[in-house]
Amino acid sequence: MESEFDVVILGSGPAGLQAAVHAARAKAKTAVLGKMRSSALYRAHVENYCCLLDTVSGESILNEGRQQAERFGAALIDEDVLHIERREDERFGVTLESGDTLLVRSVILAMGVSRNRLNVAGEKELLGRGVSYCVDCDANFFRNQVVTVVGSGSAAASGALRMLLVASETHLVCESLEISEKLRYQLESSRAQVHAGRKVTRIVGEGAVRAVLLDNGEEIETSGVFVELGAKGAIELVTALGVALDSESMRFVAVDKKQATNVPGLFAAGDICGPPWQIAKAVGEGCVAGLEAAARARRASGRQE
Repeated sequence: MESEFDVVILGSGPAGLQAAVHAARAKAKTAVLGKMRSSALYRAHVENYCCLLDTVSGESILNEGRQQAERFGAALIDEDVLHIERREDERFGVTLESGDTLLVRSVILAMGVSRNRLNVAGEKELLGRGVSYCVDCDANFFRNQVVTVVGSGSAAASGALRMLLVASETHLVCESLEISEKLRYQLESSRAQVHAGRKVTRIVGEGAVRAVLLDNGEEIETSGVFVELGAKGAIELVTALGVALDSESMRFVAVDKKQATNVPGLFAAGDICGPPWQIAKAVGEGCVAGLEAAARARRASGRQE
């Protein structure tokens, strides 16, 4: 199913919610995508944000931000994004884990930065030697080989399905599966070997990955380990769009003073634009991105400012 929006925001943390408030107030048809618990703020406590005298839980801030965004007319969709593409009519097609597609004139990237690691023996030592954090980036290096994807969310499930197209054998190790019913059906109907209720405790190899060891003592012989512990990261999603990254570290999305990337209609705000990792910065950038994305959508649709 396809739905049309003026502004779609990827990420429901402080940057994304602030962007939603301003875009919706500017009369843009706005949707916020993502799960609240994925925000780095969700389990934090805040005591250094302007005008808050007492320590406040990140969860309560996010809950009130969601209510505020909805009050101004933004739609909240608790799904992760699997793919973004630029269409011939210069709109973006944003594919959700449910399989639905949103057609949109302006997209704001506000998903934060990936900080999720397994933190097990062998992970750091074998990074780039079989350990990867990006299925879309590195899948072809493991053509006709056995691979293991680790994670319980949509990124892991869709990553396992992606690897089935190139790998000779694909394993998915997950403590649980927190995914949509459609994605679950696709996974369960596939050739992927799912090790549910299990954790990886060690990545084995010398110079290259040879196997992973699970918490029940089982060893899976594998050439590649893809760690996908959250939703798809911004860098993965926008690589194919040609988005420029910062010149110093090549880890963050480069933006101008209007929070615009080098791709027309694509904006970014919050942690994915680089440090400092503070709510104040995220909210400020979200404000600018929301206003600019809404204005760009109005111009693209031919509506008056």
